[in-house]
Amino acid sequence: MALEIKILDYGDIELESSFLVLGRDCGRTRRVPTYGFLILGGPWPVVVDTGYRHNQIMETLGMRGLQFHENMIENQLAKHGVRMGDVRYVMHTHLHIDHAGKDELFPMNTTVIVNRRELEYSVSGLMHPQYPAPDIKHLIDRLHTRDALRFEDLELSGMIELFPGCYLEAAGAHTEGSMNVHVDTIEGRAIICGDVIYDFNDQIVTPFHEISANEPRTTGNHGVSKREEKAAIKKLLSVGKFLLPVHDKPAKVAHGQVVGRMDMAVPGPVVQSLPPRNWFAA
Repeated sequence: MALEIKILDYGDIELESSFLVLGRDCGRTRRVPTYGFLILGGPWPVVVDTGYRHNQIMETLGMRGLQFHENMIENQLAKHGVRMGDVRYVMHTHLHIDHAGKDELFPMNTTVIVNRRELEYSVSGLMHPQYPAPDIKHLIDRLHTRDALRFEDLELSGMIELFPGCYLEAAGAHTEGSMNVHVDTIEGRAIICGDVIYDFNDQIVTPFHEISANEPRTTGNHGVSKREEKAAIKKLLSVGKFLLPVHDKPAKVAHGQVVGRMDMAVPGPVVQSLPPRNWFAA
């Protein structure tokens, strides 16, 4: 089954640059988008990540939310002819403040899917401010409502098929319970990878302050080891044709390299082509 992914624009966030890429421009502010994803072409519309609750909640992390009327999730879905009640599943790459803030707007017969380890991690106190109480408490309400919440144990089960062409896999990076969503499109496999990647250019294309060949730069915001972060990025580059993070535009990948940048849909036109790197230049 060939699926397609539409990118939902939930607004921007202003935050410190080294939060995104370790050590980059410490103390300087950078503005980045916050995206969600609508998967179409399957049995039902499916959403991945729901953005942040409101602008003020981002201030709890010392960040600035820039979310406007057009960025409201119901308005983003309406652009594609989808209503909130049409969505069968809401899946979360993880439950950080800018990923799970609008779940309560979906009816309880929309099933929210999380990796069980991520809900456990969200209440562990590790990375605590990034898991705001209203978001997590809503998920507990779903936990006590029949069919409103679905858990996966991806570290133990390995990749699972949600429906034809859509698969869930433990990410092994960013948070202990993060997951990737694999989507088979007519042009190849696309992987929605949450915050395992924040910035293609400074982490992968020209990795900031890295000197080893093919060594990606980690983000400045992760709850697992740097070895695990780097390995997770390398794995994504080796298995997907398209990679879709939440805070950067999608990338097209070939032979472990980023070769192009996409816009607001996958499949879709390549808006910037990048030449393969010449490893043997004099």
